[in-house]
Amino acid sequence: MSMMSERDDPTPATARDVTSMVEILEGKHGQYAAGVAEFFSSVHQIKGDAGRSWAWAGVAALVRKREQQRMMQS
Repeated sequence: MSMMSERDDPTPATARDVTSMVEILEGKHGQYAAGVAEFFSSVHQIKGDAGRSWAWAGVAALVRKREQQRMMQS
């Protein structure tokens, strides 16, 4: 089994990566974006991939934060 370096790790590590994921999910899934992200977080948690689970949970949290900001503006 080979060791994976940080550079090879596909788990998003930057705010820019997470923001991009949020924008794509919101564009494709609209009001369901947070639920989709939570689903992926749960799947990765069940599979034992804490890094990806954590990343998707962060995506879901950012989707909800952006939804709340949009509601406050209207």
